[in-house]
Parts: sequence; structure tokens; C-alpha cells
Amino acid sequence: MFQDNPLLAQLKKQIQDTLIKKEGTIKGTERGFGFLEVDNKESYFIPPTYMKNVMHGDKVIAVIRTEKEREVAEPTELVEQNLTRFIGRIKMIRDRLNVVPDHPQLKDAIKARTIKGLNPETLKEGDWVVAHLTSHPLVKENKPFFCEIREKITDSNDKIAPWWVTLARHNLPNAEPAPQESWNLLDEGLERQDLTDLPFITIDGESTKDMDDALYTVQKNDGSFEITIAIADPTAYISVDSDMDKEARERGFTIYLPGRNIPMLPRELSDELCSLVENEQRPAICCRVTVTKDGVINDDIQFFAAWIKSQGRLAYDNISDVLENGHSEKWTPNDIIRQQINALHAFANARSHWRATNAVVFPDRPDYRFELSDDNDVIAIHTDPRRTANRMVEEAMITANICAGRALSEKFGTGIFNHHAGFNPEKLDTAMEFLTAAEAPFTKEELMTLEGFSALRRWLNDLDSTYLDNRLRRFQAYSEVDNKPAPHYAMGLDLYATWTSPIRKYGDMINHRLLKALISHNTPSQVPDDNVGEEIALHRRHHRMAERDVADWLYVRLLKNAVEEKTTFTAEVFDVNRAGMRVRLLENGASSFIPAPLIMDNKTRIECNGDMGIINIDSIKEYQLGDHFEVVLAEVRDNTRQLVARPTKQFPELVQTTETENNTAQ
Repeated sequence: MFQDNPLLAQLKKQIQDTLIKKEGTIKGTERGFGFLEVDNKESYFIPPTYMKNVMHGDKVIAVIRTEKEREVAEPTELVEQNLTRFIGRIKMIRDRLNVVPDHPQLKDAIKARTIKGLNPETLKEGDWVVAHLTSHPLVKENKPFFCEIREKITDSNDKIAPWWVTLARHNLPNAEPAPQESWNLLDEGLERQDLTDLPFITIDGESTKDMDDALYTVQKNDGSFEITIAIADPTAYISVDSDMDKEARERGFTIYLPGRNIPMLPRELSDELCSLVENEQRPAICCRVTVTKDGVINDDIQFFAAWIKSQGRLAYDNISDVLENGHSEKWTPNDIIRQQINALHAFANARSHWRATNAVVFPDRPDYRFELSDDNDVIAIHTDPRRTANRMVEEAMITANICAGRALSEKFGTGIFNHHAGFNPEKLDTAMEFLTAAEAPFTKEELMTLEGFSALRRWLNDLDSTYLDNRLRRFQAYSEVDNKPAPHYAMGLDLYATWTSPIRKYGDMINHRLLKALISHNTPSQVPDDNVGEEIALHRRHHRMAERDVADWLYVRLLKNAVEEKTTFTAEVFDVNRAGMRVRLLENGASSFIPAPLIMDNKTRIECNGDMGIINIDSIKEYQLGDHFEVVLAEVRDNTRQLVARPTKQFPELVQTTETENNTAQ
């Protein structure tokens, strides 16, 4: 009766209008209370009673009042709802459907019903579902949270749940595109050169089926190289705006997840018709260019269409064994293939030296590969170092993409270009403060140029510690994709346009069509619009998040016994915030969080400084970005797929001396 009284409602509103209001974001905790985060330094406590009307991540307006001599926030108005579509698990409460969101900060079950056409009898405790929040207490006053179940993902005990749930979470397809009855080569008006007699080779992983690049290298008497990079040509079968083209654009990329991939194109194209299979004639787009013995790319860049036939389906490890050890136990190349390997190796060394001297070469990091059983259990994680053959192919692909960037910029002034602007202009002054303190030999004006930024990156690579490099990355701009040519500061290159993976990247398909127009002297069949960069970036972000999410799930499965077994790992710090630090376990690539109390359980003695990227104990620096040290896992959280670690190093208690003891000592 009282809650429907309009006079009381009016009085309540008048009182609230006189109180201080703040807009901020809700931060939930495991203990039921929360905080209104107004900015990085201002937050207000939210008691459990008020937290029942909001969710972690909601943007709200809250009334600030004093209760029991403490300032608290009462959310009163919803600005932006954090949870709309979400993934969760079925929980039956009194035989009624509820859904618990699959989120570290969201523990409470939400009352639910199924949409029309989804039988609630098919749902049982723990099943994974897609749900949509349809009712929020701050929108519908005195109404509880309520959601609608729109899709069942999989059963509670499905061992493939990590993949299905993750794909559903990020709205990604869980199967390849539907096959077609037949595929016919398009009449593109291209004259293809017959290069089937040339000994092209492909170099990939042993299990790779979608081979999209083949290489032919000639080392000349003067020490220079003529390299021909042949790239698979799916646009020879897929016309612009066809159903297949639209689906490829909607997918954006092949999805690579631990243990499986979901191709952007039907496997009959990606793994068969377009794949540069050994001894099979295939259509390709080629780039041929001369590179000097010093690694300089000449101006004689040629793009052309061709028929090629790979004469060697080679594997990274076998080639690396031959070049690094003199032989491979699994494989011995014939004279022609050995000649190709040696020429490509010399080419790669020349280009790598040029880039290390004039551009930017990134330090090698290993790849981590999950080994799964037939029933999708994690057996092991293998560390695959970047070896000689990997670098050879990498240098060839970088060369091809530099050539494409130059050609597309000169001919059309458009394409799919990867670029990087160096430091974020708004953060450059802060970056300079760190560099000045480190006595770096660079001026602000120099760092705004491609040459100056590249020189800085080379200087950082030569330092003994990676701390400054890690710290400066926070002040850099993000790598972007756009339809206009621009420099790539992070690579130290004036132009860069990828076209070497059209089987796996839709942006590379667009560049293929532009290159074909360049070759045939025709108008391009497809020109990238101004939104294409944002579209590609969004696809890439979802794919990377999906790969990370599945990996986190599998790491928890693999390391579930590590706490009890007290396994020691080597950790590398990659982030510091006020709550602790995030580290990467170098033995397997897993990321873990180390809370401040597990470093030092005394708030007065420990300081976690995210701005500086350091952790002080008793005002002495103990950890910083890039540091390596030993840790053990303290907790493996199966429900949230999180690893919590603690350093093996222990810090002694401070010895407190009395005034009498001090006097005696004196």
C-alpha cells in the first residue's frame, strides 16, 4: 500500500534531488558488497542491500549519502546496462528455471523462462545456454532481474563445452561454411603465366592443410636474390558479393582455437582446390622482386597471375633441423629442394639483417600448443620455439606485404593497410619522462618520426632489462587497419598491406582483387570502404578473445593438480595494478594473477604501483614489469577459469625494537 502511495514517491524524489549524485560503473565483489567507480581515484562503497538492484559493470547514477558515519552510494538510475546477451548455466530452484551468468563477478541466479519453440523440459541442471536479460530493477522498479533463455549450447558434462561455449559467447560460427555442389574458375580476363616447371616449395607445420604460400628463390652471382612469392587464389572461385563472398566477409578470419580451427572458407576450397598441394597445379597470384645482398628491396616489383605446382611440401622442423644441425632424422632433401632451401635461407638472413639495422625486429617468443586426446582431454602443452625455417617464411611474407603496400598505394591510393602511429600523441609527454629518466638518446621530435621511433625500438631491444620496453608499450597507439596507406611504426616500415593469407583473411581477399586489377589494368571489382578497418579490427578482437578464453579453460583442466603437487613455475610479469600483478608462466604460456596479500600480507608494507609498473615492499622495489621469478599456484578456480599464484620468495617479518633496546644498542 505504502510503496504505491504517490505522495510518498514524490517526497522520496524531492529528498533524492537534494542529495549529491555521481555517475560511475558498478564493481562487484565476491562478498556481496560493491563499489561505484567514478574514476581511477574516486569510488564509493555500495552495501549488499543496494547491490541487489545492480550488476557488475552497470553504468549508473547513484545518490551519495552518509550511513553509519560512512559515505555510501545507492544506485537510482541505470545509464547503461552491462549485461544483455550472456552465457550462463541452468540452475533449478524449486523446480523453476534460473540461469547463473558465466562471469567471475556475477554469482546470483536469475529467474528465467524459455522462448517459444525451446522446450524447457530439455534443460537440466548445469546445461549451458544463451540468455537475454529482459528485466532490470532500476528500469522496472520493484521488479527483480529476469532473463529469457534463447538457445541451448550444450550439456553440462560435454567435454567440448570450452569450444562451443566460447564460440557462442563471442557470437562466432561453430562450423565451416556450407559446401557447394561445384566450384568453377571465374572468367576474370587474367592471363596466367605457366610456372609449373619451377621448383616452388611450401613450408608449413606438419599437420597444415590450408597451404596458402609457395616460394621460389634464385641467388645470383652478385649475391642478390630474385624471389617469387606465390599466394593461393580463392578469389579465382569467389566473385564479389556472391553468397560465399558475403559469408567470408561476415566471418572475417579463419578461427584458430587450441585443438581445432573453423575455416573462413569451405574446406573443399581452403584445404583442397586452393591449397598449394604438392604436385598439384593451382592458380596463384605472384609477386617477384629483386633483393640486394644487403637486404634492400629493389623497385622492380612485379605482380602477375600464374599457374604453379609445388614440388616440395616441407615442414618447419625438418628444414630447421637440416639448417641448424646439418641433417634431419625424418627427412632428406633432394638437390633441387636443398638448393631452394639454401637460397631462401640466405635471402632471409639478408632481409633480417636489414630489418634489424633499419626497421624493427621483434624478439622471438615461443608458441604454445595444446595436445588433446581423442575425447578432448588436455594431455600436454608443447613449447614450440621460433626456429630458422619459421623466420625464413616470415621474411618472405613480410617482403611480399611491403611490395603490396607500395604497389597498391602507388596505383590506387587505397587497399587494406596495416598501420601503427607510434606513441599515442596524448601520452607522448609521459613516455618522454620515462625515457629522460633512463637517459635515452632521443628527443620528442625524433620519436614522432618513423625513423626515430624505429631507432628507439632497436635501442630498447639492446637493453639488458625489458622493463622500459614493457612500460612504454602502455603509451603506444594500437595497431590499426584502414583503407588508406600509412606507416607502420611498430614494424619500422613505410607501408604494409597483407595479401598472403587470402584463404584465412577476408581483408587479404580484398587486396587480391585490387592486385588483379593492377595486373589486368582494369577497374577494381572491389574497393574497400571507410568502415572496413573497423570491421576487420572487431573480427580480430573477437577471435583473439575466443582463443584466450578456450586456452584459459584448458589451462585450468591441465593444472588442476598443480596446487596439491606444489609445482614450481617460472613467471614473467606483464601487468601491475593496485590489486597485484599478472604473470605469464613460461613453461606453458598460462596467465595467472598474484594478489597483493599473497606477496605480502601487510597492507602497510606493500605498494603496487600500476603507473610505474613496480611493486615495492618496505619502500624497496621487489618486482617490476618483465621480471622473471619462481611461483607456485595457490588456487585453480574451475568455475571462472582463473589461476591464482604466489611467489616462492618469502619476506621476513619486520623486527620491532623497543626504545630501551635501542638505547642499549647505542
